[in-house]
Order: sequence, then structure tokens, then C-alpha cells
Amino acid sequence: MTNLQIFLDIATEAALAAGAVLQGYLGKVEDAIIEKGRPGDLVTAADKAAEAVILDIIRRHFPDHPILAEESGKLGNQDDNEFLWAIDPLDGTTNFAHQYPCFAVSIGLFVAGVPKVGVIYDPSQNELFRAAIGLGATRNRRPIRVSDTSSLAKSLLVTGFAYDRRETPDNNYAEFCQLTHLTQGVRRSGAASIDLAHVACGRVDGYWERGLSPWDIAAGVVLVQEAGGKVTAYDQTPLQVDSGRILATNGTLHHHISRELQQIKPLERQFR
Repeated sequence: MTNLQIFLDIATEAALAAGAVLQGYLGKVEDAIIEKGRPGDLVTAADKAAEAVILDIIRRHFPDHPILAEESGKLGNQDDNEFLWAIDPLDGTTNFAHQYPCFAVSIGLFVAGVPKVGVIYDPSQNELFRAAIGLGATRNRRPIRVSDTSSLAKSLLVTGFAYDRRETPDNNYAEFCQLTHLTQGVRRSGAASIDLAHVACGRVDGYWERGLSPWDIAAGVVLVQEAGGKVTAYDQTPLQVDSGRILATNGTLHHHISRELQQIKPLERQFR
């Protein structure tokens, strides 16, 4: 527990520092936006600057820890080390590039392959979400809990769409439509870390998405679990972080949403 508290504090230091960097770049990146491959998959100077700050802080405190960072990739030797930091310096880059105020810094720590520490900082709302296994989950240092919504018809969900949605029929469109009909609504924020943080603090009742990377969800998984929620694969088997798929809920609705996700058939391709 003591070690996890130390890791949590260092992750917090790094997230806050990176958030300050992002605020400094907001509205000033129009000439420094690059498309990384697929349409809409952007990187800006802000992503790189924020990541550099995070890497500097983690390396200063834990020079032997390997790191998996969105922009820099795999850093350090991961073969014989039980620790692995998963970093997204700017989750919601497209939002950030458009000055849409929904983006965050996300820093997670895997210990022996299991997410154990998570910090998500939303600088536009000045909201700091923190959690570590056995230490609870907080928003701005105050405890948070998932919602107690027990009816799918009374729930509010959130999801997202992968960058490859134009090329694959497995694109989440059908799930979005069906669950929109069955609930009070489905939102799409464009930042997986914020979606998970909002499940943890009870603003939404559930979240699912495909096409994700470990740095998108490592921190949020810890938040939801420590806030009393449940995180699995779509079919309720244990979460495989490398699969890119996640279902996170308040726990009460988990079976209901899982059942719907497994029954929904993809839409026939009708888009250009």
C-alpha cells in the first residue's frame, strides 16, 4: 500500500504538470497538427510537450521503470520488470485541436500486468481523478462512487468510435443506435479517460468502446474499480487490455449492457 501511495503521488505530480502544459498550448496549435495515419487520428505539439514533461518526472523518480507512451511508444526494458507506466499525455487530441473542452492527461501503472494506479486530470474543468488498488478513488481529493442506477431504461451511457470505423463493419454504430433506444441517452465525449472517470464518479452509468490502446484505459480501469464499479470484456470475461475492448459500468447494469452488446448485429455498410 505504501508503494502504491508513492506511485499515486508521482503520477499526480506528472499529470498536473502535463495539464499545465496543455493549457499553455490551447488555441495555439493550428499550425502544428499532424494526422498520424487514419483520418482524425491527430497529434499536436501539445501532445509531445506534455508527454516530455511526464517522462521527465517518472524517469527522475523511477529510472528503471519501463514506459508505454502514446507518442514515444515502448521505452525501457519491459521483459524483466513488474512495473509498466501507460501514458496518454493528451487524450482527446481532436477535441483539443478544435478547442472543444473535453480532453485529459491519463497516467496508469501496471504492476505484474494488472492496472494498480491511475490518475486522470481534466485541465479544462480542473478535475483531478485519482485511484490506487486498496486506496479508493477520489475527485479533487474527495471520495467518489459509481451510480446506483439499476434500470437500463433510466440509465445514461457513454461510448466512442475507433479511428478505423470507416474501414471496418465492427464500428460500434449498431451498438450506439440500439443502446440509445434502450436508455435515456448515449453520449460520445471523444476521450476514453474522461468517460471512465465519469463512470467512476457516477455521472454516467456505463461505458463501452472498441479500438482502444492500453494508455487509453489503464488509469480509468483503476478508478472505476476503486469507485465500486465493474470492468470486463464485452462478454463479462476478465478484461484483456490489449484487446482494445472494454465494458465499464456501475456494476448493477453490467449484465444488462453485456447482454445487449453480444446480441446486437452490425449495421450493413451504407456509408461512403
